[in-house]
Amino acid sequence: MSSIINLKIDVTKLTKDKLFKGQKGTYSDLTVSEYMDGENQYGETHCVYEKQSKEEREAGVDKVYVGSGKEFTFGGNGATKGTATPEPATADMDDEDIPF
Repeated sequence: MSSIINLKIDVTKLTKDKLFKGQKGTYSDLTVSEYMDGENQYGETHCVYEKQSKEEREAGVDKVYVGSGKEFTFGGNGATKGTATPEPATADMDDEDIPF
């Protein structure tokens, strides 16, 4: 059995100072966490935060919530845990809305 998690990330919430250059692009370290109560009101099973440093965690700095997602499990008899509901891309996004 295998699974995937489809995520929706609000890139405008990413902290620009935490973005870093890699060999093939600009990256952000993110943490994906499963909701303890199963699903939220939208049927999503996971939340996404910017990764915190040890110092930020120890200082009690609030996590920066940037998105959510839903896990889909495949296998066995072909059944899935969730069903895909992709949202249409927004063509009217302005480059100024993106923090990098």
